[in-house]
Amino acid sequence: MTAARSRTVVIFTEDADWHTRRLKAAVEREGFDVLVLSLNECGFAIGETAHGLVLPGLGDLLPAAAFVRLIAKGSTEQITARLGLLHALRELGVKVMNDARAVERCVDKSTTSFLIAQAGLPTPRSFVGEDRAQMQALVDSAPGDMVLKPLFGAQGRGIRRIPARSQLPEPDKVGGIYYLQDFIPPKVAGEHQDWRVFVIGGAVAGAMLRRSPGWITNIHQGAVGVPAPFDARAHDYAIRATAAVGADYAGVDLIEDAAGQLHVLEVNSMPAWKGLQRTTETDIAGALARHLAAALAPVPVP
Repeated sequence: MTAARSRTVVIFTEDADWHTRRLKAAVEREGFDVLVLSLNECGFAIGETAHGLVLPGLGDLLPAAAFVRLIAKGSTEQITARLGLLHALRELGVKVMNDARAVERCVDKSTTSFLIAQAGLPTPRSFVGEDRAQMQALVDSAPGDMVLKPLFGAQGRGIRRIPARSQLPEPDKVGGIYYLQDFIPPKVAGEHQDWRVFVIGGAVAGAMLRRSPGWITNIHQGAVGVPAPFDARAHDYAIRATAAVGADYAGVDLIEDAAGQLHVLEVNSMPAWKGLQRTTETDIAGALARHLAAALAPVPVP
């Protein structure tokens, strides 16, 4: 059976929050119906539905596209099944933003760091391993402080600064795996800030500087966003980092060291933009919806 396509764009999320409401309205302005679903509500029905999936509200129809705003936490089995459904939609020819491949690459910070480096972009030295003694040896021989991050984490939660030669926590405190990155001291001592550059469809939609009294500069951890000056390097690095992970859109974090060199820290495939929206006149939700609509537009026949 071949499933018919609807004019409905599905937004996968866990909360009809500010972002979802803005995005829903923007997609509707592009002429599409919008259905907000949780991936938890969806599943597979192979041999039962025309497409082999369970998509509440669509029946045997496929969506025109899917936008991945949030994926709920869950067991390894639950997350695998949710990502499997996103993979299946892509295999069925549905445009998914961002698709499961990009989400997997960004959720796993070790893969993100690897792909950034492979793309030739400057990024801090990063180490990932399960053996505490081996990772402790890296800390003991490091030229300066290091940062210990959860391999799967967001919004600055669980990040720790590890002074040189200090003791790492026990494995059960870090999920059995250590992700270490060289700490980049601020360009100006005591002035902590980094860049968040929002990329959509290979172009920068907006950028802000995040400033904080402490070294963690996430908005959710109390940092304040201010408009960023135009910086060709920051824009170029962010666009290339987004391409390196295969994302349609992304929030890219960069930091400038004391020598003025920018380093790509992370790429977020499901970024929030409420803080950024306060610093830019660009309608971020509108730009996302326009990019999605353009991706669905028929290709002109020469």
